[in-house]
Amino acid sequence: MADSKKNVLIIGGGAVGAIAALNLEAGGLAKVTIVLRSNYNVVKEQGYHIESCDHGVLKGWRPSIVRNTVPNITEEGLQPYDYVILVTKNIPDVSPTALDLASPALPKNSRLTTLILYQNGLNIEKPFVRAHPDVPVLSGISMIGSDEPSPGHIMHGEGEKLKVGAFPASNINPAVPERRAQEFVEIYGKSGKADVTYSPNVLYDRWRKLVFNACLNPICAITGLDTGRIRLADGTIEGLVRPAMKEVVAAAKACAGVELGDEIVQTMIDADPLESYLKPSMQQDLEKGNFIEFENLVGEPLREGKDAGVPMPTLEVVYQLAKAIQWRIKEKRGLVDIPKKRSADAS
Repeated sequence: MADSKKNVLIIGGGAVGAIAALNLEAGGLAKVTIVLRSNYNVVKEQGYHIESCDHGVLKGWRPSIVRNTVPNITEEGLQPYDYVILVTKNIPDVSPTALDLASPALPKNSRLTTLILYQNGLNIEKPFVRAHPDVPVLSGISMIGSDEPSPGHIMHGEGEKLKVGAFPASNINPAVPERRAQEFVEIYGKSGKADVTYSPNVLYDRWRKLVFNACLNPICAITGLDTGRIRLADGTIEGLVRPAMKEVVAAAKACAGVELGDEIVQTMIDADPLESYLKPSMQQDLEKGNFIEFENLVGEPLREGKDAGVPMPTLEVVYQLAKAIQWRIKEKRGLVDIPKKRSADAS
């Protein structure tokens, strides 16, 4: 019955958000509203063109509702959504932040809506827990091979593995977000097209993924080498990647009690087949001239590790280089003021 469907809002309808919307609607248990930006006109007029390893080829597909603005449930008089899924990049040093973006869609003083953060990195939930203490917040870690080579054209070449679990919140009974996470797993998995599981240990999942995302992701971006070439380049793995990964593993144990094991470093180095020559997301963003997602991926684990007394010299350098690159992008976008160049003296 249509009335029994969960009302789901997805903010961000690119390569990952589009497949999330497709999975949810294909299962028949959710009605999806999706918020788009750069691809809005194409999807609104023509629908998505999706080539998916799981769903086949779909031309002109749209979720139930397509928008180009985040719903303001108070001003628009809308009922609270059951789930709000944030799939955009998380760049807290550039406005609007993730919190700014999602807040209009979140109810005040109500636990009717559950927020799911598909974003990468550490401590991403903290701004939401502070600003919306009554909203249960879930962690969604999506591992998927999906790209959008042109607006509205989704190439989904590798099946999705999604882990969903609850972030802790001081004023919410832990049973509430845990139950919501399990419910979402059921809704999302109903399509039978995604490998979606409930995770009772969000911190482990996030620190594990950070071994790749805090190290190989930014180092590939900084050097301009993809995950295959960086393994072929003389000394780069042993001189940069492996030491940085070991620092993250040590930080996970010291500040979160997360035991990742020594083998995780080599596992993440070999995560992509060498000959696939894949470019991690930060490298792709940098090549497109986009802002890079480095604060939660590199900065937060670095700060957590240093606070716990873990020496992290390699990650410190990686972070400072990423920060300098971000400043350069901000300058190009006119977001920083610099003194005017002084003219040379005539003499």
